[in-house]
Amino acid sequence: MTDNRALLERLLETQRIDLHRGALFDEAPAPLLASFDWDRVDGMLLGLAIGDALGNTTESQLPARRREEYGEIRDYVPHWRRKTLATPTDDTQLAFWTLDQLLIDEGLKPAHLAQRFSSERIFGIGKAVSQAMEAVRLGYRPWHECGTRSAGNGALMRIAPMLVPYVRSPSTDLWVDTTLSAIVTHNDAASTSACLAFVAMLWQLLGMDEPPEPSWWRREYVRLARDLEGETSHRPRGGAFAGYSGPLWRFADERLAAAEAEDLSSLQACDQWWSGAYLLETVPSALYILARHAGDPEEALVRAVNDTKDNDTIAAIVGAAVGALHGAAALPERWVTQLSGRTREFDDGEVQRIMVRARERWA
Repeated sequence: MTDNRALLERLLETQRIDLHRGALFDEAPAPLLASFDWDRVDGMLLGLAIGDALGNTTESQLPARRREEYGEIRDYVPHWRRKTLATPTDDTQLAFWTLDQLLIDEGLKPAHLAQRFSSERIFGIGKAVSQAMEAVRLGYRPWHECGTRSAGNGALMRIAPMLVPYVRSPSTDLWVDTTLSAIVTHNDAASTSACLAFVAMLWQLLGMDEPPEPSWWRREYVRLARDLEGETSHRPRGGAFAGYSGPLWRFADERLAAAEAEDLSSLQACDQWWSGAYLLETVPSALYILARHAGDPEEALVRAVNDTKDNDTIAAIVGAAVGALHGAAALPERWVTQLSGRTREFDDGEVQRIMVRARERWA
């Protein structure tokens, strides 16, 4: 038994992780074909960084206000003050610091990841991540007790790189490492179940020859997340469904099924349930955009950037998914070539350098 697995089992047994030990933990990812092209992994990573950079400078604006000011955004918007282009937020930083740390440690050492996050300057750091990293820095309790009980999207936005070391050697340890990585910042059943479900879906997308049919996104998320999250009690922050109380997976199932039946546009649907940094908003928004537009990577990202409020994170999630499905070669060249690739203020190209090292190590 690996050290990480033994730790996870102990934390689950003592109920120090807010998560059910669902069936996924005993299901190894299906091996990818020998002919699998690493371009799909590069696409997943680039798609995340591109989505984040496309949304960065208009993050948190309501879609109507954003449209008034910029029209429809289809390319990087310069920063209003510094005039820099295609720069990252915390989504790219935390995702690529995760991948870099996996390379340094030759796998996940979650205590090292927690120290990495807590010692770096994080752009636009969210409240939950800030609280968790402050607890790590103070050192009053072990790293696995520092994650906040939060259903924000700060763990989901950075989780995609966890599958990279397992692409050529699938194992149930992928679910162990994903869980431990997630709880570094967010120890919440909705958050960790969403992270596990998304990584499992990304794995499947890497092996697909064509986009899944639209309802797959909803059905597969619910199948994976339901017995991991269980019957939690979360409430929307507002929007048309403020009276709901229950788990994230059920809210996503009900709202997505209704939007599908009404054939709502992504803008209409995301406006109904809002589209901010809370998972009851982020998860249905990302899944609905993918259900409608996964066949066209550019349009999927354009809709994520224009039709949602927390557009950098939702576009990063959508970008990782369409990148895994279509590969880096299918992403618009102008977005790829103009991407700054920063993970810090002045380390242009670091994203691309980390990707090269990951390919050399695990391809």
